[in-house]
Amino acid sequence: MELFSLKQWSPYVVGAGIGLLNCLAFLLSDRYIGCSKAFSDVFAAGECLLKGNRVLEKPYYQKFVPRIDWFFMLVIGLACGAFISAWLSGELHAVWVPSFWESRFGANAFLRFIVAFGGGICIGLGARWAGGCTSGHGISGTIQLVVSSWLAVMCFFAGGIITAILLFKI
Repeated sequence: MELFSLKQWSPYVVGAGIGLLNCLAFLLSDRYIGCSKAFSDVFAAGECLLKGNRVLEKPYYQKFVPRIDWFFMLVIGLACGAFISAWLSGELHAVWVPSFWESRFGANAFLRFIVAFGGGICIGLGARWAGGCTSGHGISGTIQLVVSSWLAVMCFFAGGIITAILLFKI
């Protein structure tokens, strides 16, 4: 199918597909779309390997019991889907450092690592602090008319605008 080999899809087609996936997730599994919990589950598994099961006694893991479930499989599916999409569209190629990233943060690999690591920490903490990520709040929470999700999405957009201004110097 020609649709799968396009380099860029219509945002309307993608939006409709995500909406359909969300509806199917609710109907077939009674679960919502979200990704941030999968990352804390992976870290919990790593902690258990290093420190044993006593890690599961932490208050966070008592509230959010780590397990390989829907959220983890969704993240795996997203990564596989991105790979397949890039491959089918002819856009799959290895890039050690994207040119935009290097132009903004220079040739110093340590500085780029610190910025990327710090940004990842901020995103992870923010997602857990907000009780979910952009997909959990933005896709699943808003469709259920959850007020906290609408507030979170407004904050996501405000943060995105501020970040774009800082990165692109608009």
